Amino acid sequence: MGNAFLIIDTQIDFCHPDGALFVPGADRDVERMAGLITNHADQIDHIVVTLDTHHILDIAHPLFWHDAHGQHPAPFTPISAAEVEAGRWTPRFEAARARQYVRDLEADGQFSHFIWPEHCLIGSRGAALHDTLLDALKSWSRQRDRDYVAVPKGLYPLTEHFGIFRAQVPDPAVPETQLNLGLIADLDQFDAVYLMGEARSHCVANSLKQLLDSAPHLVPKLVVVTDCMSDVSGLGHLGEPIYREARARGVQFAESTALFQAQR
Repeated sequence: MGNAFLIIDTQIDFCHPDGALFVPGADRDVERMAGLITNHADQIDHIVVTLDTHHILDIAHPLFWHDAHGQHPAPFTPISAAEVEAGRWTPRFEAARARQYVRDLEADGQFSHFIWPEHCLIGSRGAALHDTLLDALKSWSRQRDRDYVAVPKGLYPLTEHFGIFRAQVPDPAVPETQLNLGLIADLDQFDAVYLMGEARSHCVANSLKQLLDSAPHLVPKLVVVTDCMSDVSGLGHLGEPIYREARARGVQFAESTALFQAQR
């Protein structure tokens, strides 16, 4: 049924140098993504953009935690279950659930808990799509008579939601944290799914991991667009095991300039 783009979190807070959590290189990634959409509009049949969206009182924001002196953790502070149990860091809200979340996150064997700067706050300019990408999306929609699909994630404040398909620790009582079967079925309609966006080390890597684990039938369709994503500074190593697994399982990797060459 053609080609689909899955574009992860290409928002101002990540992709503009003045953003709250700017990913170095993301501004140039956006230009390449927009170029792909503009130059190959007739070969792109479906576009899904994801929108990281948070409240201020989020489990991964500083205000959610404090130490014995009432001080909040600085952005980029890791918080371990052992530190929480020892009282080094105390959750100010939903204490029992927050402690269990940190334990569950570590038991899952993936990313441990980490404090981020307040970012992509609901309703804020930083949560909006980068203007360069949005302009390309609007032009594509007008040319193809198709709307792009926007999928929010991260609004439930008691779990991180790096990957688009489910929260890091789903809550059985909160549907938006559960596996997004509708999105998987939507992408499965297409012959190829091109994955790109921000950040390579976190939300792109986790989205890819969730597909590998929960939708292996999509693996033959996946193409990771390597020059349309960048790492959070100093944290690129976190995603590397996921990309190695993807390569071993046959996921294709390509630069943007190599896409659609056969169709030109």
